[in-house]
Amino acid sequence: MADWTDAIVGERMTVDDRFNERVAASRFSSQEWGLIMTATELEIENSDDPEGARIVANTESLPAVMPELEAVRSQVAAMGGAPGGDDRGSGGGVIDSILGALGMGGGDDGPNAEEVEAAEGLAQEYADELQAHLEDVGRWDQVRIAYEE
Repeated sequence: MADWTDAIVGERMTVDDRFNERVAASRFSSQEWGLIMTATELEIENSDDPEGARIVANTESLPAVMPELEAVRSQVAAMGGAPGGDDRGSGGGVIDSILGALGMGGGDDGPNAEEVEAAEGLAQEYADELQAHLEDVGRWDQVRIAYEE
């Protein structure tokens, strides 16, 4: 089923270009967005139903990359350029990163649920935008059928 995404590389590049503005307006940097999309698999739900089929973002693997998002933020902050979208009020810093890596990070039991939810929502917005683009250029049925094969 991954072959269907290979067949729409050009369309994805077009959507990526248009979606950059949405990412810039989000709480995530472009580097963080890249990690989010690496952990996201696009699937077509109800692919056998021409009317009900839709692209969905499978984000099951997303919680596993959330600590990496924090590492990206820490690196940016260490270089003196804290991302503008980080309004969570966390202390961050090298010591907090080390304590977190040692499992002594002040009771942090895993990825921030709010961050995961925001990433999932943005990934689904991307999936919706991709489907809308495929419909606009007349490729949706072809892609939907290729997914089934």
